[in-house]
Amino acid sequence: MIHCLWVSAVGKGYGTQLLQKCIDDAKQRGKKGVAVLTNDHTSWTPSKALFLQHQFQLVATAPFDFELLVYPFSGDVELPYFPENWHERLAGYHNLTILRSFQCPYVEVATENILAAASKLDISIDLVEIQSREELMEKSPTPYGIFSVIYKGQLISFHRLTVHSIYKKLQTLLEEPV
Repeated sequence: MIHCLWVSAVGKGYGTQLLQKCIDDAKQRGKKGVAVLTNDHTSWTPSKALFLQHQFQLVATAPFDFELLVYPFSGDVELPYFPENWHERLAGYHNLTILRSFQCPYVEVATENILAAASKLDISIDLVEIQSREELMEKSPTPYGIFSVIYKGQLISFHRLTVHSIYKKLQTLLEEPV
């Protein structure tokens, strides 16, 4: 599963080289294929364009514009899929909650920004450290299980926001009738 593919110099083939290395590594390890989660509305997930150029197939979509692309190594592989209960998962969170796992070096900065905005609004935060795949499958309100911010049953963000951006979003939700 590819969580992140980031190159600073585009147009030089580095993304293709990294992707090929990942495919070769998965084959050497006896995996059945390679999957990637994309979302074209944020830079926090890889762009799907590179994967589509390299014969990845779109196999599933989820709320908030998430897409699951797969490069199976054979035609008889059972393809991965998304669960269907995203909205049910969101409904369980009423307090301002951050779900995170440390698969990305920017999670800490993203968390600090949420904490700063919440402090300005005097909102307490529930911080949930995702420790396992099972916990992720139970709690995450999006396929992007690395970082989610939820308040009053609504997904606020799954990527880093500035303190000012999150402050404005939270302030709007505070003003909404219960």
